[in-house]
Formats: sequence, C-alpha cells, structure tokens
Amino acid sequence: MMDLSTKYLGLDLVSPLVASAGPLSQTVDGVRSLAAGGVGAVVLYSLFEEQLKTQVTREIEMIEAHEETYSEATSYFPDAAIPSEKSMAHAYLTLVEESAKAIDVPLIASLNGSGLGGWTEFSRQLQDAGASALELNIYAVPGDVHVDGPTIEKKHLEIVQAVKENVSIPVAVKLSPYFSSTGHMALDVLEAGADGLVLFNRWLQPDIDVETVEVRPGVELSSPADGKLPRTWIAALRNHTTKSLALTSGVETADDIVKGLLAGADVVMTTSALVRHGTDYSAIMLGGLEEWLERKGFESLDKVRGMLAVPTNTDGAALQRAGYVSALERAKQTYGSLA
Repeated sequence: MMDLSTKYLGLDLVSPLVASAGPLSQTVDGVRSLAAGGVGAVVLYSLFEEQLKTQVTREIEMIEAHEETYSEATSYFPDAAIPSEKSMAHAYLTLVEESAKAIDVPLIASLNGSGLGGWTEFSRQLQDAGASALELNIYAVPGDVHVDGPTIEKKHLEIVQAVKENVSIPVAVKLSPYFSSTGHMALDVLEAGADGLVLFNRWLQPDIDVETVEVRPGVELSSPADGKLPRTWIAALRNHTTKSLALTSGVETADDIVKGLLAGADVVMTTSALVRHGTDYSAIMLGGLEEWLERKGFESLDKVRGMLAVPTNTDGAALQRAGYVSALERAKQTYGSLA
C-alpha cells in the first residue's frame, strides 16, 4: 500500500482527500460514513452567521425582559434565557462533540458569514466541543455598489484576527477568487494569522425563470472544469508560503486529486463527487491516486506536491499573460478551422 499520509493545518491526515462542507456531514452517521471511505478529514456543514445572530438576539431579549426581576425570587429563572436545545447553535455544538468522538480522523467545523457577528465567541465553543480545526467561509457579497475593495478586504482580515485571538486550534479561511489582486489578498489573510487557505468558495449565482418571471436562487454541483481556477492560484501561491493550501471545487476523479497535488495543494476537497457517487467513492478516488503514483514511480506525495507550481524567480504576470496568449492562439487554430 502506498503511503498517502500528509499534513494539513499542522494536523496528521491519512490521505490528501478531505470531505468538504456540504449536505453529507449534517449528521453523526453521515460524518462516520465519510470517514469510513478513507478521507483524511471531514469538514462539517457550515453554520451561518445569521443563525448565530438569531440566537444571540433571542437571548438578549429574554434577559432584558426579566432584568427587573428581584434577587429575592431565588426559585425563579427564565427558561428562555438558557440556550434552547432546539437552536441551530446548540445542535451544531452537539454534532461537533458527538462526531469528533465517532471518527478517528480530524473533524473540522465550518462557519459561514460576512461579518464578525457571533463568530469569535462561538469559535471558542467549537474548540471546546472537540473540533480539530475551524474553517471560516467568508462569503461577503457587497450589495451596495458603492462599497470599495479595501473595505471588503479589511473586513476579511478583522474576522481572521478576531477568531485567531479566541482559539488555539488551527484556522483555515475559505476565500473567494474575486479580489482585485487575489494573490496579494491571499497572502494578507495568511499574514493576519490564518493557518491555511481553502481555494475557493463558490458564488451561488441566481438565475431567472422566464415563465414565472422570478429570480430563483439555486445550487449546482461542481464539475471538473471548476478546478482550473483554484489550481491556477495554488500554483502561483505555493512557493510564497509554507502554510497549508487546500483546493476545493471540481474534484471529481483521481486525476483531479493528482492535478491539485502537482499544483501544490496540501489537500484536495470534494463534496459533489461524493453526493453523486456515494461516500464510499472516496476509496475509489484514492485507489486511483495510488495507481498513478505507482505507475509514475513516485514513492510519496512529497515528491509530487508542487512539481508544477510557479517558481519564485518567475515573473508571474508575464507567465499568466503568456499562457493567456497561447490559449487564444490554440483556440484560433482549433476552432478557426471549423469555419
């Protein structure tokens, strides 16, 4: 058996394939099934900032409603002031605690939001519940077209710094690719304290139903073509940081794992492939990775990782431009002949 072990966020993983946040990790049984397939770690589904805010607001309202209660009423305590067992936050903490005990690979909790919200306090609770690491999915879509780029970037850095001050476990940040200078922003996030990056989160763009004349939100599973963008940026970043880089989106086959490793990813993440084919499909993907390593004569992942990353002495802008021009020339030759 080929040794597929690796490190991610300072954690020891049995393989470089990680089950990313998604619908399959909403229950303990689901988490256990994902781990049994051979993945190196499991990322829980994301708890949203809005869900935390709802609970905090409810608790503040209950406390304020009873703030005139006299201390002599020692037998009285407002039940609503106690975090409800039905709240999303309580349920998520329970899932973290039970899932961490149910599997023998790292469990990573995931928080999704766009502002500080209740992240800082809750991140510490997730750590106490048994999470091996945190993944912050900072999904900030500025609805106000007058908000400038530096404001959005500053918000990202503030979130990272605030969470890191409250926890001792590793923190990864799941970024968007849509910054004016994606590479610079990625390095800034790492400089702010993040232990690693997950590239990239996916913008869930709505569509228009022409029959009902409505805007409809929707979620589509990723395809292998979606892996090109994160591979490009991981290859560009790999030799500029020693911190962890995870590739997510577009990981459907063993070849996609190999491509991510060659670009420089420490791990590759997938959900769509496991939704399509079942949680045991991860074993098939890892089997394909082993077969490729043996066929190519590589003894370990370290021999492969970053082979095709951009060297530090390369003019990155010139390389990107050259690739762009080359691609268009190839397109002219390929599709122009069809005219």
